[in-house]
Amino acid sequence: MFSKGQQSGILLLVVLIFTLLSVHYFIDFSSDELELNTEEVVNFRKEIDSLKLIEIENNKPKLYPFNPNYITDFKGYTLGMTTAEIDRLLEYRKQDKWINSTKQFQEVTNVSDSLLDVISPYFKFPDWVSNPKPNKAYTSIYNSQKSFAQKIDLNIASAVQLQTVNGVGEKLSERIIRYRNKFVGGFIADEQLNDVYGLTPEVIERITNDFTVKTPRVIQKIDLNSATVEQLVTIQHIDYDIAYNIVEERRYERRLSASALRDGFDTLEELTKVKEFPIQKIDIIKLYLSL
Repeated sequence: MFSKGQQSGILLLVVLIFTLLSVHYFIDFSSDELELNTEEVVNFRKEIDSLKLIEIENNKPKLYPFNPNYITDFKGYTLGMTTAEIDRLLEYRKQDKWINSTKQFQEVTNVSDSLLDVISPYFKFPDWVSNPKPNKAYTSIYNSQKSFAQKIDLNIASAVQLQTVNGVGEKLSERIIRYRNKFVGGFIADEQLNDVYGLTPEVIERITNDFTVKTPRVIQKIDLNSATVEQLVTIQHIDYDIAYNIVEERRYERRLSASALRDGFDTLEELTKVKEFPIQKIDIIKLYLSL
């Protein structure tokens, strides 16, 4: 069906294809010599390693300054604290106590020196704890104890007056006044300063050197040995469970010493025997009670 010219062309194409395939099959064009620039490879590997280290560093959890008083279970775990160490801190805070130094943090939690060295640089305590500013006026006045008449009535003291006390700044003075204004008539006694957040025993002592409650809020004290649960729960720091435990302890004391003609509690200090009673708040609770 093809002309002679076409047949010759097809034959030539087949021969050419066969020749090329033979050349490719029988002749090895590969080379065993591979030129490798060792210096470039080393530099490339170093660059990759440095990028990996940067990425690892970027993925590490970052620590920012924090107040150790507010460490949660999760925060303590990420810092490397054990469960027991975290529990000691949380139990300490449940007592309305505050940690104000790195040394005190270790005493409360019992963390190791090595862990403390790692996390303590990030501790951030309130300014009035970290950098207490000496008050010249306070220094000269505090050297001598003031009499009751010389002190300023805590129920009428202004924020500016309170700020003359070393350790009491703008925020603390506002907290004292805000807490005082929660009650119609203000404070009952100086002991209520212990309920103001952020006031340490040392600062309270300085305040009461210059201030005291001269016009206490008038309250109707509750007879401890006849009070009902409903009456007791109206007192600060006493909830229903504690009130119930007080009544139960009172009944027990009556049964225990019926022959001695006792009628429940003999002293307010006996409240410390009550189950779950907030012992650290007894001085404030006693303000509302009588026997």
